[in-house]
Amino acid sequence: MDVSDAAALDAAELLEVFRTGELTPLQALQGVTERIARRNGEINAFAIMNPGALDAARESAERWKSGAARPLEGVPVTVKDLIDVAGLPTRRGSKTTAPAPAVQDAPLVSALRAAGAVIIGKTTTTEFGWKSPGDNPLHGITRNPWNVAHTPGGSSSGAAAAAAAFFGPLHVGTDGGGSIRIPAAWSGVVGLKPTFGRVPQWPLGAFGPMAAAGPIGRSVRDVALMLSAMAGYNQRDPFSLPEATRDFTAGLEEGVKRLRVGVLRRPGFDAPADAASWAAVESASAILAEQGADIAEIAPDLPDISKIFVTFWGAALAKAVCAVPAGQRVLMESGLLALADRFQEATALELLEVEAERVRAAYKMAELDVDLILCPSVPHSAPLADAAVPDPEAALTQDWAPWTTLFSLTRQPAITVPMGVDDAGLPTALQIAAPIYRDDLVLRAARAVERGLG
Repeated sequence: MDVSDAAALDAAELLEVFRTGELTPLQALQGVTERIARRNGEINAFAIMNPGALDAARESAERWKSGAARPLEGVPVTVKDLIDVAGLPTRRGSKTTAPAPAVQDAPLVSALRAAGAVIIGKTTTTEFGWKSPGDNPLHGITRNPWNVAHTPGGSSSGAAAAAAAFFGPLHVGTDGGGSIRIPAAWSGVVGLKPTFGRVPQWPLGAFGPMAAAGPIGRSVRDVALMLSAMAGYNQRDPFSLPEATRDFTAGLEEGVKRLRVGVLRRPGFDAPADAASWAAVESASAILAEQGADIAEIAPDLPDISKIFVTFWGAALAKAVCAVPAGQRVLMESGLLALADRFQEATALELLEVEAERVRAAYKMAELDVDLILCPSVPHSAPLADAAVPDPEAALTQDWAPWTTLFSLTRQPAITVPMGVDDAGLPTALQIAAPIYRDDLVLRAARAVERGLG
């Protein structure tokens, strides 16, 4: 096998060729980095490359030789630049952050290293993860590999773009309101927001009480493989689920026979979605029905999810901006500053009220007698990369995240699955959710759809 072929392989395939000796982790790293050198100039997926990747790949090659390979031994991985990687700076897409390297890995990074992953670099994010278009003041515009005039989405912009551009098979994103699922949808890849607390995090970001870290990849199996390495209890995260490490690839092919699937058409408010988005839902419904699932419409009695999330979002970002010295705020994005200014006077009573509504929404979703939920991931295909955002609140609820915020508020697992392309040649996608803690069902259903699409 030629070194240049390595970039086209997913993680499961790389592990197999490492096992057979057709390629080594060093050759895989070479193939991926050569592709990055060719294409990243126009895509801009990376905040920084990891100079230690070569040594890590060399050590992985030795472990394969000695029979001591671990679950992700030698597989190239990227990490979003909201997450600490020891020896690399965490800039969060902002000119206000320090360039000094982090001194300690985040828990999930430690887990990936322990599984043998080779961290090749950190991917771009929107400033402090605040929005869905994939640009930031520090690193500029990240572009969609399907069409570089368009955005890959955000805030895990670089992770999704890197996955779509074949800059390695596995990528870590974070998702407080759709920041994994939206860019995965617009970039034509798979992105999982796990159950809140499934993947330990520290330090927590602006959306700590809702945000989840999760995997982005080109196949459902790769996403399950990566989740298996990242998940598990860690005492550094006060919200970490007290659960032992588990294999999320187990049962992945069991299908959906006799599972109850609900089609959600109103996530607590009149969320928009175009014809291509609904066609993806209908196609997936037909695929799952053909495989034995029971499909039905659902209409949970939800509060206004858009109002609840906007308040949490605005208050969290106001807190993040207030932590930046006043003299440095001129370096920040104007839309973020305007939003922070609008929500900095939010009262404790207002926040307690929306928290109560968030819990009510979670209760209403828990009442549903379904195993799975289908709905759009995004309202339309990827916007232009340099489109203006005159009204961030309207953009959030109408153009970016009308379909993803519900499952962030309720802390349920939800996944984006690519469903083809629209008339403009841009990716379309589906969102699948499940009851809280049933990440296994989300992955099984996503794999069933993937299999049905061939």
